[in-house]
Amino acid sequence: MSHSDETLFQTIRDTLFTSVIGDVMDAAGLTHQFLPPAIRALRPNDMLVGRAMPVLEADCASDVGARALTEPFGLMFRALDELKTGEVYICTGSSPRYALWGELMATRALSLGAAGAVLDGFHRDTKGLLNLPFPVFSQGSYAQDQRVRGRVVDYGCPIEFPNATRVHPGDLVVGDIDGVLIVPSAHVDDIVAAALAKVEGEEMVRQRILGGQSTQAIFDETGIM
Repeated sequence: MSHSDETLFQTIRDTLFTSVIGDVMDAAGLTHQFLPPAIRALRPNDMLVGRAMPVLEADCASDVGARALTEPFGLMFRALDELKTGEVYICTGSSPRYALWGELMATRALSLGAAGAVLDGFHRDTKGLLNLPFPVFSQGSYAQDQRVRGRVVDYGCPIEFPNATRVHPGDLVVGDIDGVLIVPSAHVDDIVAAALAKVEGEEMVRQRILGGQSTQAIFDETGIM
């Protein structure tokens, strides 16, 4: 992770949140950047900030044959082992029939300095995950294993979620109690700058509300609410 990314991530953690980032992306015409709302934080207070390392999963229905014997999880181990500091393992493509993430995967990702995991599906080993300082965002917990049911078929490639949100390698991933969103890498600097300015504006609006002004009058003057 570069020094600039380290500074960027800390600024986002200290000051920003998904609602304000989403608002400024809407204003910039980036209107399909939130992942499906079923993807939630394992712990409500967790915040996730990092660069996307996209992973593509697919269903299968076989526990026999050479591939099943030599690569029962497909490319999952390769994808996991290639995580870099500050990256987010972000996965989609499968049906919600099995877990895509567990405690041992999180332990490995944590040892590599990864920033978290985002799953368009379930996690398992919840008790173990709760004991690790590693943010996990998923559709919930379900113990059924992906082995014989699903495999990672590609990684480090663009992926698309069911609501048409596209994720490219290196995009910014931000998650908190209100959801997970993707900031395209080419727009990160402008979007973060606009979000920081909006936070300042919202604080001014808050003070005006506390001072007794009407929301309509404030909005007419500032365009913020």
